[in-house]
Amino acid sequence: MARTESTMLPLGTQAPDFLLNDTDENMVALVDFEEAEALLVMFLCNHCPYVKHIQHGLADFAREYQPKGLAIVAISSNDAEEYPDDSPERMKEEKEQAGYPFPYLYDYTQDAALSYRAACTPDFFLFDRERRLVYRGRFDSSSPRKPDPVTGEDMRRAVDALLAGAEIPEPQYPSIGCNIKWKPGNEPEYYQGKPEGRLNS
Repeated sequence: MARTESTMLPLGTQAPDFLLNDTDENMVALVDFEEAEALLVMFLCNHCPYVKHIQHGLADFAREYQPKGLAIVAISSNDAEEYPDDSPERMKEEKEQAGYPFPYLYDYTQDAALSYRAACTPDFFLFDRERRLVYRGRFDSSSPRKPDPVTGEDMRRAVDALLAGAEIPEPQYPSIGCNIKWKPGNEPEYYQGKPEGRLNS
């Protein structure tokens, strides 16, 4: 199975704004999370095997850390015309099936993915109280290729340190998954196409 790596947005970047519909057609914006001590923005989709591999572990992680002060929001930016499994209707089903306790938003224009320099699903961006980027990387070392259990170890270390006011552990390993399915003409300059060694499922 081929794969795509995160573009690793520079640390210290201010969280880009967004205003998107969730699976219940409510508008959700970055400002809606302003009271939270920390914010995790995730780019997911329904059909990606890398997302499916961690989805239940991700739901468990969210239920554990949201009460601790971590706000979490997921965004799907895939072209649903070409990939109907990633349509908003299917996102609603996926949210229920996976047990996601966080908003799941659809980025129809793909502007959110572009502003976050998201490249793959899953892709994770953790922001501090001032909404500066402090961690961008993988959930843990597991993948559909490996038998390792889904623990969220890397993300847990980063969030625990952030909430404790400590330095975020290094190194930060890039997230790996399926490339975001860009609409024709929307491909960003950092998009590396579909060469051998990259997942296009």
